[in-house]
Amino acid sequence: MAADQNQAKPSSKHMVASGIAAYEPEAGEEYMSKAQLAHFRELLLAWKQELMEEVERTVGHMKQDAANFADPADRATQEEEFGLELRARDRERKLCKKIDEALRNIDLGDYGYCEACGVEIGIRRLEARPTATLCIDCKTLAELKEKQMA
Repeated sequence: MAADQNQAKPSSKHMVASGIAAYEPEAGEEYMSKAQLAHFRELLLAWKQELMEEVERTVGHMKQDAANFADPADRATQEEEFGLELRARDRERKLCKKIDEALRNIDLGDYGYCEACGVEIGIRRLEARPTATLCIDCKTLAELKEKQMA
């Protein structure tokens, strides 16, 4: 196989986060090839960049719109709005940690393999959830166990 054929082959049919096209593996391409790893690294970095930009927008919005309203109802509305934004940013902060973990796994050569059983997670699952660490079977089992514990 020629070196230029090993490059990531994004497809315009499926777009994933950050306007990056979904990866379409070549026939017979090895799972988690250099091209696939490069694609997922690009996807994860773009996603993280979007999250960081959202944090900056939130900080700017909160600084700009912070006001000491005389009316308690207006003050409460603003506090509730800020609270919702801060909870969203907290979820995104946790997601950034998962993105960093996924990038570390790429560096270590562990990306794309289930942490529980070691099988391939799969390209399509990783396109849908690039931070996935479990194959669909192990994730399903984990969710069932979680429901039983609740």
